Amino acid sequence: MLPPRLMKNRDRVIRDSVHKDILVKSSHSLIIDTKEFQRLRHIRQLATCEFVFPNATHNRFSHSLGAYHLANELVQSLQNFQPGIITESDAELVVLGALLHDIGHPPLSHSLERPDVFATFHSHEHWGKLILDSEETEIGRAIRELLGEEKLQRFFAIMRGDNSHNGVEIPPFMKEIISSQLDVDRMDYLLRDQMFTGAQIGGFDIQRVIRSMRVGEDGYFYLKNWGLPSIESYLVTRYHMYMQVYYHKVNMLTQEYLIRLLKRVKQLSENGDLNVDKDLHGMLFNENLSVEQYCNLNDSNIMVNLSDWSNSKDEILSSLASKLLSRSNYHKSLRIDSLTIEMLDSVEDSLAKFLEEKGVDPSVDMIVARISKKGYLPYKEGIKLENGLDVAHHSALIEAISKSKERALIYVPESIRDDAEKFVREWVKPSQSSLSNF
Repeated sequence: MLPPRLMKNRDRVIRDSVHKDILVKSSHSLIIDTKEFQRLRHIRQLATCEFVFPNATHNRFSHSLGAYHLANELVQSLQNFQPGIITESDAELVVLGALLHDIGHPPLSHSLERPDVFATFHSHEHWGKLILDSEETEIGRAIRELLGEEKLQRFFAIMRGDNSHNGVEIPPFMKEIISSQLDVDRMDYLLRDQMFTGAQIGGFDIQRVIRSMRVGEDGYFYLKNWGLPSIESYLVTRYHMYMQVYYHKVNMLTQEYLIRLLKRVKQLSENGDLNVDKDLHGMLFNENLSVEQYCNLNDSNIMVNLSDWSNSKDEILSSLASKLLSRSNYHKSLRIDSLTIEMLDSVEDSLAKFLEEKGVDPSVDMIVARISKKGYLPYKEGIKLENGLDVAHHSALIEAISKSKERALIYVPESIRDDAEKFVREWVKPSQSSLSNF
């Protein structure tokens, strides 16, 4: 039975631009209304992607609600088609796992999830566990009040992908709902990111995907054969979102500007040449950052300082901050679409020397990006049909987009781009004769 305080709450309906009405159980409102979950309103889903797609300012809060909604839809579908496949208790743990899967994200999401920015570095999954397991956070107290200690520990076991907890089996499909090739996280962010970027990619029928999913005797998901066309659309959407949105050349560049800016802030602050507020100082320097201190961080800790940093006497800091404020004077990518990571590795040092000879400081004005996308199979498990074979076995389209995709980008000042392109083409020509006309 729920604690008396929870029984007073009412179910609520949240209007969402992607899924329309999202029904939130009254007991789950207690979690959503904590300051740690509300913090996700101030964490952008796509970091600097708005510099390419101006409407891409949506946040982790709305995405988390969307994943929660889809988890509910999927669990209900399973209960309709395979009654008894999941208990009511475990169903709640799964949908809460979807709701809370991003609770540990740092400011500006994945772009700052790196040890050269955070003095105390953990993955967002690890921070999420610390936040939820803490009795000092509002959300930690709320989830304990809702679930109790035993169910909370089973919740953590599901999130880790354990096979059992206290001798009670955890079928793998429960984890797959939250994290897999076909999880509710991916399904929501692909539709949500497509909508807010305005990318004309095609999309997929999410309801048909969900209706086609079943649990096999081995405890893993498989798809009914008639769901294959919807899975093709899902994977094609995913492929094009990575190629056209997430790996867009300007998105990659602005993320690098952001990281370089914070590294410069850290260097100047360490030398006593720049003062930063205590929260940002903790992110950059505190090697024992507490959960409470981590939860005080969001996008505003960085973005609100851009104006001051753009007026800094330090030319590097002011230049980087000004670029992110005005979207001007950006570096330009070399127009060599066939440039591979291997080619970049071979030419990078020589290009740096060439730029120095031209009066350009490569440590400031040469930026490189290595993009390596492993297709649709970055995990050991794929997406299976009724006969146990992977969908790629049944679809030439999926097989084609399952191949690894890599690309290298080099950015330099526009004034030197033509010369740099000519140098790189000549350098790689012996190993890549196709690089002739661009």
